[in-house]
Amino acid sequence: MQNLHPQPAPELVETRRALGRVTAEVVRAPHPLPAFPRSTVDGYALRAVDTHGASESLPAYLRVVGEVQMGQSVEFSLPPACCALIHTGGMLPAEADAVVMLEHTQRVRADEIEVLRAVAIGENVLKVGEDVVAGQEVLLAGTRLRPAEIGGLMALGITELKVARQPQVGIISSGDELVPPEVEPAPGQVRDVNAYTLSALVEEAGGEPQRYGIVRDDPSALLGVAERALAECNVVVITAGSSASTRDLTAEVINRLGQPGILVHGINIRPGKPTILAVCAGKAVIGLPGNPVSALVIASLFVRPVIEALLGLRSSRPRPAISARLTLNLPSQAGREDWVPVKIVSTAQGYLAEPVFGKSNLIFTLARADGLVRIPADANGLASGELVEVIYF
Repeated sequence: MQNLHPQPAPELVETRRALGRVTAEVVRAPHPLPAFPRSTVDGYALRAVDTHGASESLPAYLRVVGEVQMGQSVEFSLPPACCALIHTGGMLPAEADAVVMLEHTQRVRADEIEVLRAVAIGENVLKVGEDVVAGQEVLLAGTRLRPAEIGGLMALGITELKVARQPQVGIISSGDELVPPEVEPAPGQVRDVNAYTLSALVEEAGGEPQRYGIVRDDPSALLGVAERALAECNVVVITAGSSASTRDLTAEVINRLGQPGILVHGINIRPGKPTILAVCAGKAVIGLPGNPVSALVIASLFVRPVIEALLGLRSSRPRPAISARLTLNLPSQAGREDWVPVKIVSTAQGYLAEPVFGKSNLIFTLARADGLVRIPADANGLASGELVEVIYF
């Protein structure tokens, strides 16, 4: 990652449109939240000391001196042995330090109540700054914004903020056998799947996909498109055809895009062994296998982290996972890391992980699965009944 050029300057966006974006700077609270003491229940605002020792057999008697109107400031204060009717979210009068719930009181006269239990100072009250104090760091730079963060920013009146620009990810599909999805394939042809699965993955990770179409298995044609994508994007992803010759073509083209070029050619993972990892002119270039399952699994392992690094994510939250017991033995070759699609089945005894078998060029192998099980490189496989972690994708 240290060889990659930093992202361009951040951009200012409306908070309401910032879901999934990544903060580019620290966000501080311009004022405390709450900005005034508020009741968390319907009841009576009072001085806690006036309820000391109160019980159903020996209630405290308080005079009702007013009602707190919602959305308005309180113009009165509470003398000793007095209270005010208040609703959830209402502002506490001056001198009040607690609220007794309505169900713990009983009206005895129009202007007097019985308090049937004692309350402590601060009970049923949100204090000023209890959520955040003025000037507090509420979001660090590199935070991906979820609905909770959007709501918090709005509560503070922050309607615009600076976020990292979305990395532009150029996606190139290569192969003489490929046609666009809207075209009826002739015998020997297949529709381009990878450009669209990868685009969806890039969007999910926080990038912006730029599809450069289908390029035939021709070195000069692929080089021309790859050079344009490298100039226009922050990351370039090339999916090659299925044959060894086309993989060699991809490697040849990538090595001509810039220094240092290819860093890794082939990884000990199934599916996805032919993967190419490169840095050309300060930008990540990744060559993926042409088989849809392989391409999507490897993109999840390598393309997603590159996008997150370019966004400046402070930390990547763990992907959702669940523990389940395998229903079948899963053999593996020692020294190779395997990723196996599985379907989750819920039973009275817990969750089961049923392997979904299929060749790596069958996209519905993944569509039928709920997640992936990783077989470590130092294992010879996983046994039926073994508890495994299923990572959702």
